[in-house]
Amino acid sequence: MTDFSVHPLEKHFTKDINDGHFNGELTVVWRDWDKLLKNHPKMVYVSSINPGEIKGPHIHTKRTSYFVCIHGKVLFIIRNSDGKYSEIESSAENPVLIQIPNNVPSAHINLDQNISRVLALADISWKPNDNEMINTNFDDYNWKKWID
Repeated sequence: MTDFSVHPLEKHFTKDINDGHFNGELTVVWRDWDKLLKNHPKMVYVSSINPGEIKGPHIHTKRTSYFVCIHGKVLFIIRNSDGKYSEIESSAENPVLIQIPNNVPSAHINLDQNISRVLALADISWKPNDNEMINTNFDDYNWKKWID
C-alpha cells in the first residue's frame, strides 16, 4: 500500500525563433487546469542537497508537499502506513512529481556527484514558528546501499 502518488511530467521541446533548431525543453510541473494537485500551491521553493547527503526523514503534520528534482538526481524514500518503504527516483533527465501527503514520513538523498536541487510546492505556506515538522527515524531502512 502506498500513501503517496507519482506523476510523470509533460515535456516539450523548444526551438530557436530564427532557424527552428532545438534549443532546449520545457517541463510542465503544474497548471491550474490540469487538476493534478488537489489544492493549489501556497508556497513554492527550491531546496538544495549536497552530494551523498540525506534530508529527513521527517513528517509534515499539516501540509501536503510535491517534489520534483530539477538539477541532479534524488531518491525519495517514503515509509508507507504498512511500514514498508517506497523508493522513487527523480532527476533532471527523468523528472517526476512526487506527492507526499501530510503525516507521511519521508526523506530524500542526493545520488548525484554534485549538488542536486529539488523544486517543492506546498499547499500550506511555511512560517518560521509553525512547528509542523517532526523529525523521525528510518532505523530499519538500509541507507548503506546509497551511502558509505
